[in-house]
Amino acid sequence: MTEFSFACTDVRADGYAAGPTLVFRLRITATPGTRVHALALRCQMRVEPARRGYDDTEAEALGDLFGERSRWGSSLNPVQFAQVSTMVPGFTGEIETDLVVPCTYDTDIAASRYLRSLSGGEVPLLLLFSGTAFTGAGGFHVEPVPWDKEVVHRMPVKVWHEMIDQHFPGCGWIRLPADAMDALLAYRSRRALPSWQATVETLLAEAGERTR
Repeated sequence: MTEFSFACTDVRADGYAAGPTLVFRLRITATPGTRVHALALRCQMRVEPARRGYDDTEAEALGDLFGERSRWGSSLNPVQFAQVSTMVPGFTGEIETDLVVPCTYDTDIAASRYLRSLSGGEVPLLLLFSGTAFTGAGGFHVEPVPWDKEVVHRMPVKVWHEMIDQHFPGCGWIRLPADAMDALLAYRSRRALPSWQATVETLLAEAGERTR
């Protein structure tokens, strides 16, 4: 069996993607001298929130996800971030390749809410690899990539914010069911409000909430 090892050397926001996208740079090493014709690689990414600290502002913002700080000993559980696949071209010994990860700013997604709550520092990510390798000096041998292959990577929070700002500068998104959206649209029409921002600010004012 070919022995594979993985390392994540960098992560950046893709400035040319149609939507928010992160690009992780992977270094893959195989048993010396082994010819890898191709590697069908799968990667599951998880946020490991217990691997970093949080200031009071971040802790308050994370309350919806993890509850009060006093409960974090049992509630600070891993959060699913992404699940992606890629085809790695042939190599012998070692190769570097990009792992492209489409992202979302949907605040109903736990990972997005978590990342939006962080003001700085790093995001502790766990990358778990699996897949199928096609190896052999003459002909093909099909080998699995074992499930125990994993890498811890600490992504700078600023990379996430830079990615979001490229596509949604100064904005946030809320997903609503169709009936709630229809009711909100009717409310806006009745009051001839010029924008969704004005609509929400009017609702908040009527509820006695400050918008700034």
